[in-house]
Amino acid sequence: MMLWAGVLVAGGVGAVLRFLVDRTVSRRAARAFPFGTLAVNLSGAVLLGLVSGLTLSPQVGLLVGTALIGSYTTFSTWMLETQRLAEERQFVPAALNIGVSVVLGLAAAALGQQLAGWL
Repeated sequence: MMLWAGVLVAGGVGAVLRFLVDRTVSRRAARAFPFGTLAVNLSGAVLLGLVSGLTLSPQVGLLVGTALIGSYTTFSTWMLETQRLAEERQFVPAALNIGVSVVLGLAAAALGQQLAGWL
């Protein structure tokens, strides 16, 4: 029961953090490109790489990796924003959103795992 309560709390915290980071970055960037979602997903990839590289119990890994970071990052928003860019015939930004997110996301996850190795 405590694990489920932890998932609920961690998931809520992750969702609120996503909202705050996305909003802050989007306001500062003030462009049509979804920089807020990119920042959230890249920072989430670093965190998930870090968590995966640490020796954690399965329960802690579930709470942090799935509940907290899983609710912080957002695949669905990334795809919706990419689709909207394409609908608006902004094909280059749409393609860049996919390419940059994948390439930098993989690099961010690797960085997180490298950071875990140093701890």
